[in-house]
Amino acid sequence: MRRGAAEALGYAAFTIVAAALGFVGLWSLFSVLPEPVSPWWSLLTGLPACTLVVFRSRAPLALLGVALALFLIDLLTVGGVVTLIVVLDLLYAATVAASPSRRRGILVGIAVAVAGMTAAALTRVDDFRVGILIGLQLGALAGMDYWYATSVAQAHELVALHRERAEEAARQAVRERGEVVRREREQMARELHDVVAGDVSAIAIRAEAALSVDGPPESDRAALRAVRDSSLQAHEALRSMIAVLRNGDGDVAARGRDALPGLVAEARRRGLRVTVDDSLPQGIPSPVDHAVTRIVQESLANCARHAAGADVDVVLSAGSEGDVHVRVDSRGGAAVTTPPIQGNGWGLDLLRERARALGGRLEAGPDGDGWSVRATLPAQVPA
Repeated sequence: MRRGAAEALGYAAFTIVAAALGFVGLWSLFSVLPEPVSPWWSLLTGLPACTLVVFRSRAPLALLGVALALFLIDLLTVGGVVTLIVVLDLLYAATVAASPSRRRGILVGIAVAVAGMTAAALTRVDDFRVGILIGLQLGALAGMDYWYATSVAQAHELVALHRERAEEAARQAVRERGEVVRREREQMARELHDVVAGDVSAIAIRAEAALSVDGPPESDRAALRAVRDSSLQAHEALRSMIAVLRNGDGDVAARGRDALPGLVAEARRRGLRVTVDDSLPQGIPSPVDHAVTRIVQESLANCARHAAGADVDVVLSAGSEGDVHVRVDSRGGAAVTTPPIQGNGWGLDLLRERARALGGRLEAGPDGDGWSVRATLPAQVPA
């Protein structure tokens, strides 16, 4: 709009200067007036034509029709040049904005208009070569304007076509990547089902079979029950993971702090002496709540593996700035006098990654004669 207004002011200034210099009568051949008139009469058609340029981006084709009407009036009277310039300007704008089929219609209109002007000129001149020359000039002006506008419009269409193809290629890449991921998930699900789930089921079955035999002492029976229960829980978790991998519905359902009593009870069945101090408020974000539960779960599992019979203190609290603190301390247990069961260390690494993903941190290491896990998580999940 600002550019159109500036151009309209320029055209208006040119119209006034042309009138002041008497730069009119260019089309006196077509004039129907009995005698020449004052050049200032050209302002009656020139200035209204200039205002059309301001709104050319809204309806260029309709404004082109209005400009042609003003040009025709100017042609038959004063013979100014500004209306012709405005017609060419709006012809360019209308051609650039038009569809390919409409551009063909504009070309037909140009041909008809030039032919009409040429025929009118031939009826008013004695030498037909002058009429042909006028037709060629008008055709060259309109034709060059139309050709340049068509080139610009086709360039815009090519850019849009390439953009559409690029977007389609990107969508196709996403679909192919999704298909690859789906096949990999299905393969992982088959392997988990065929290999791991079967072995875990076998552990539970053998533990149950051992429990059905009379003779083992109560301490061994308690260990066998713990093995059986843990195997059944692991088998259920594997089934959930297999279902997620096959269906692609997202993560295995994460558990919040409402699962802590069950985790503590399971840890106690495995020989740990666990105390819990949970002073966290309700309503913390679900990702943080799930992360707290996973940290406690992994910490208790590590204690059961590396420090059987240890005293474990679980403390969940809120910091002064609203952040969440998790502390799991273990003391004593079998790890003090016997070699610990070796693990791969992935559990703590995954917990550190989970904490970092939420904008927090997790530290784990020896603490006196025991082990301590400390985590700080933000109260609000980063966007």
